[in-house]
Amino acid sequence: MALSLDPEIAEALAPMAGAMADATPPAVGDIAARRAMWEPIIGAAGTAQPIPDDVKTTEHDATTDDGAQITMRWYTKGGAAPGPAVLFFHGGGYIFGHVDLFDGPVSRYVSASGVPMLSVEYRRAPEHPFPTPLEDAYTALRWLHAHAAELGVDPDRIGVMGDSAGGGMAAGLTILARERGGPKIARQILLMPMLDDRTTTPDPHIAPYLLWSYDDSLTAWPALLGEAAGGPDVPAMAAPARLEDATGLPPAYIEVGQLDVFRDEDTAYATKLSRAGVPVEFHLHPGAPHEFDSIAFTSDVARRAIADRVRVLKSI
Repeated sequence: MALSLDPEIAEALAPMAGAMADATPPAVGDIAARRAMWEPIIGAAGTAQPIPDDVKTTEHDATTDDGAQITMRWYTKGGAAPGPAVLFFHGGGYIFGHVDLFDGPVSRYVSASGVPMLSVEYRRAPEHPFPTPLEDAYTALRWLHAHAAELGVDPDRIGVMGDSAGGGMAAGLTILARERGGPKIARQILLMPMLDDRTTTPDPHIAPYLLWSYDDSLTAWPALLGEAAGGPDVPAMAAPARLEDATGLPPAYIEVGQLDVFRDEDTAYATKLSRAGVPVEFHLHPGAPHEFDSIAFTSDVARRAIADRVRVLKSI
C-alpha cells in the first residue's frame, strides 16, 4: 500500500496545490524567490485562525557578543501563574521568516498553555551564516535567565521550542548550552525539526507530497554552512543529526509527518537521544507533510498534534 495524504489534509491543501500547479519552483540557490513565495504563505497561515485576545506582547532587545542588537517578543497570558517559560524559534530554513509572521501560532500556544514565550528575531542566512543565528539564540537564552525573576519565570523551568529550522536551532542550542555549561534548558520541543545537512537523496514514496523539498534543503543548508554543507566538518551544533554523544541533553518532545523530508533524520534523532538515556516522546504522523498543522489546522491530526504540544508545554 502506497503512502498518501491524510484525507483532511488533502482537502485543505487542494486550493494551495491548484494555485501552485502552474508555478515553477524556485531554482536551487534562489533564496530571494523562496522568501517572496513563502513569507506571504506563512503570514496568511498564521492569521487564518483567530488571534487570542488574552495574550499580550512586549518587545525586548539583547546585545550579542558581536555587538548586534536582536529583538525578542515576550508573550504572556493574563492571570497565568508564574513558573515555566519557553524560547521560541520560528521556521523558514534559516533563510526566511521573522517573528511577526509567527505571532498567531505563538499567541495560540501561550493562550492554550498559560506558558509565556520569548520569540527570537535571530539573524538569517546567507547574510548571517552559522554560527551567528545560533549565537543569537544563545544570547536570548542568557537574557531570559538573567531576567527570569522580574518576568516571573522559574529559571529551572525554561524550555526551547521551534518548528522546522527553528526546531533544529532549538536542538542545536541544547547542545551548545551543554558544551558551555549552561544556562539550563529544562525541555526541548522539536516540531518537524531540520537536523541534517546530508539529507539530499529523494525518497520516491514522499516526493509527490513535499511542501519543503529536497531542492529547498539544497538551498538552505549551503546558505547556512557555506561550502562545508554536506562535508565532514559540520559541527553538531549546526546540524544536530551529526551529534555523536547526546548524554545529558534535556528531555525531548519530537514530532514529524510521515510525508516530510525531515522524517528519517527526526526518527533517527529520537533514537539517538533515547540511546543516550534522554527521555523522549516521539510522534510520527501518517499522511502528514511538512507544516501540516498550519495548513490543515482543523484536521484531526493537527488538533491532536497541537493538544500534545500544549500538554508538553504545561508539563515543563
